[in-house]
Amino acid sequence: MKKDIEIPIIKEVYIAVIHEWNDEFLSKDWNAYILNNRQDSIDMVLIVSKGYDGDKKTSTMRHAIGTIAPKSFEKIELLQEDVLSLNNEFFVTFYAENKLFEKRFILDQNSVNEGNLVTVPLIEKDGVFAK
Repeated sequence: MKKDIEIPIIKEVYIAVIHEWNDEFLSKDWNAYILNNRQDSIDMVLIVSKGYDGDKKTSTMRHAIGTIAPKSFEKIELLQEDVLSLNNEFFVTFYAENKLFEKRFILDQNSVNEGNLVTVPLIEKDGVFAK
């Protein structure tokens, strides 16, 4: 019975935290994004995010993104500086190819910083990818 269960592996979908200018608050903020680098759209995208480190925990946030077009991205949430000192988890589920996909993306504590920035494709801004 277990051998009949197929667990599809997510490819070409990423979580990245981008350091970008916020015109409203006149500051540079860290924003989490989901990127769909696939050739097809992904549907019913749900993301559950939380931060944790031992006894320290943040609230659990739930985001319903809906559909993300191929080769595009959507903003998930703003990450405050205090939260970046914790482990941050993004649990992503979506439908594609008539299958349910899911993956847990992790940003290790203190890994989101200026020293770890790389250029994020599709967005073309500096950021850090979750594992």
